[in-house]
Amino acid sequence: MLDRPTTLYRTLEHTAREYGSREAFVCQADRLTWDEVLAGTRRIAAALHASGVRKGDHVGIMLGNGATWLQTFFACATLGAVTVPVNTRFKTDELQFCLKQADVKLLVFADAFLGIDFVQLLTAVEPALNTGLPGQALPELRRAVMVGDGPCPEGAERYADFLARGQEVAPDTIEAVAAGITPDDLLLMQFTSGTTSFPKGVMLTHANMLTNAWAAGQRIGVRHDDRYFSIRPFFHVSGTTLSVLVSLVAGCCLLTLPKFDVAETLRVMDEEKCTLTSGNDTIFLMMMGHPDFDPKKLHLRGGWAAAGPEVMQQIRDVMGVDHVCNAYGQSEASPNVIMSSRDDPFELRAHGWGLPHPGTEVRIVDQDSGEVLPPGGQGEIQVRGWHVMRGYYKMPEATAKALTPEGWLRTGDLGEMSPDGRLRMVGRLKDMYRVGGENVAPAEVEETLHAHPAVQMAQVIGVPDARLGEVTAAFVLLKEGKQAGRQELIDWCKARCANFKVPRYLEIVDTFDNIGMTGSSKVQKNKLKAHAIELFGLGNVHGAKGG
Repeated sequence: MLDRPTTLYRTLEHTAREYGSREAFVCQADRLTWDEVLAGTRRIAAALHASGVRKGDHVGIMLGNGATWLQTFFACATLGAVTVPVNTRFKTDELQFCLKQADVKLLVFADAFLGIDFVQLLTAVEPALNTGLPGQALPELRRAVMVGDGPCPEGAERYADFLARGQEVAPDTIEAVAAGITPDDLLLMQFTSGTTSFPKGVMLTHANMLTNAWAAGQRIGVRHDDRYFSIRPFFHVSGTTLSVLVSLVAGCCLLTLPKFDVAETLRVMDEEKCTLTSGNDTIFLMMMGHPDFDPKKLHLRGGWAAAGPEVMQQIRDVMGVDHVCNAYGQSEASPNVIMSSRDDPFELRAHGWGLPHPGTEVRIVDQDSGEVLPPGGQGEIQVRGWHVMRGYYKMPEATAKALTPEGWLRTGDLGEMSPDGRLRMVGRLKDMYRVGGENVAPAEVEETLHAHPAVQMAQVIGVPDARLGEVTAAFVLLKEGKQAGRQELIDWCKARCANFKVPRYLEIVDTFDNIGMTGSSKVQKNKLKAHAIELFGLGNVHGAKGG
């Protein structure tokens, strides 16, 4: 039990003492026990120390999910260095911004991932990688370590050579450094998705993330003998806190894949007898909609989902998983703000009604007046407590905007509270649109479409309209072998929701991948909106913009 804040390395030592010979991590060819995870962590920590990494330094990790990612993260924590997870989908501008803004001193990167040549990408950002670091574009970047067998640029070193250097460092040196790390030291700098501007580096401490993982694990009911499959990418905080650290704190085995391949996901969950899983609406809908899906091959008893009522109902009825908790959070809160409990009545879990974690507070505030609203009123969710970030790195103005002087985090999300103190998220305020003066949350219309028997997944946005300001546009992916026409789906919505919410435009699509899917399998609403404006010829409508 995590009854007081601690550090990641101390947690790892404790878990290895308790469950050392048990399986800890499985990802393709990687299959490690807790003893092996601890030994690998110490080996990488020694190599980082030999490379000049010290407490407070920023280390970038640009790899897919795997044992190297996991143990490099743990090794950075051991030394008190701050891990900067690099989104493997970043293009040159985003990569340049992230590495420069975060003052990354050492970068561990793959030679290639998912068909992307990372060496080419990185040398486009920092040409000195071809000759020798540091360079002019990223003056703080002193070392780059390449994982993989591809050609290694002059300014980087191979992973094997990096590890070899660590053999000169005495184990006592690493233990002495680890002893000087405190729970309030920074553990991770998480870059937010940034749909309309460049992302911000959220600073999270050991105490923030480990306590969050422990608290979430309590609600889910994670046990040391669980086999927890999570496809969440480790470059997202749902991957680090709610996958990696939940497993670390509980001592259970984490199973993952470098990318979300639905058939492979279903195979691993069956063959490895996974008992827990996690995901958002998209992930669960894609699993249930796949030809290989067979609920008889699932061994799941629970997990967590960031999903609406219709998808939660399908997880129970179609997948046959009874005890999935509903989760809401964001990077700035480490990330979990509320989670329902596995033994809550299904109706509460399905509709997203969860309780704040012990020692944290939530309130609903009117966006216009700033007044705290009574139960039943809809407004901005604000949270305060041990899970709230330290701030955004080198962005004091953005930090001041996000955090009130009293320490409340303005989430930018719309929510409501019940009389007994439960909270549910209704939608993202930034995704809300106004149809003739009426507020519409996309999630409401998406839920209505998800209830149609032929619909696998729906995504909804507001698009410009000369008369009403904005109207609803929907993109729908149908289930394999099912059919439904555009008008049928519009009529379905007309019978079930207010007229102003009914899609004016509706397009049936084969995939969302070409429109813009994030690494965490969320459709990017800003890219979808830009696509819709072009597709429906709305570029000349007053106020049309794609951001």
